[in-house]
Amino acid sequence: MLVSQDDAWEFVAGAHTGILTTLRSDGAPVSLPMWFVVVDRAVYLSTPPRAAKLARIRREPRAAFLVESGRAWVDLRAVHLSGRIRVVDDEETRARVRGMLDSKYAAYRVPPERLPAAARAAYADRVVLRLDPQGRLLRWDNSRIRLAPPAGLDGQPTGTIDLADTANEGTSS
Repeated sequence: MLVSQDDAWEFVAGAHTGILTTLRSDGAPVSLPMWFVVVDRAVYLSTPPRAAKLARIRREPRAAFLVESGRAWVDLRAVHLSGRIRVVDDEETRARVRGMLDSKYAAYRVPPERLPAAARAAYADRVVLRLDPQGRLLRWDNSRIRLAPPAGLDGQPTGTIDLADTANEGTSS
């Protein structure tokens, strides 16, 4: 359950993909799926140096990030953070983050030799970004909601119904 800020950060760190939202020059949001790692409650990502998102970040550093999980409504959980994102200049930090990203996503990457030359070149020199959240993380966890018991065939709350038992009612043996 996402009860505390610590729980929320653990959930973020364990997520596979996050949604990064940056702003166009007219203020319109652009949301994109991104791979990431969490270090000391900051979100690190990487992007090719000619990516449009990098130009948006340099112009307007406000950004938001969301991770979520669950398919059924009762299983939906998410954490949203907003803050400022910047390019990491420190080579030691860039190398460490690239290594962490490579380790986290090694099983999901396409082998470089399978990529077209242009894609290989674009991803060879990744720019590392750091998103520093401002304020508390927003979190929600529908599994914490107390649900009423399911209604029976008569509309009244009941336990579980065994449909196999009701399907044979009225038949003689």
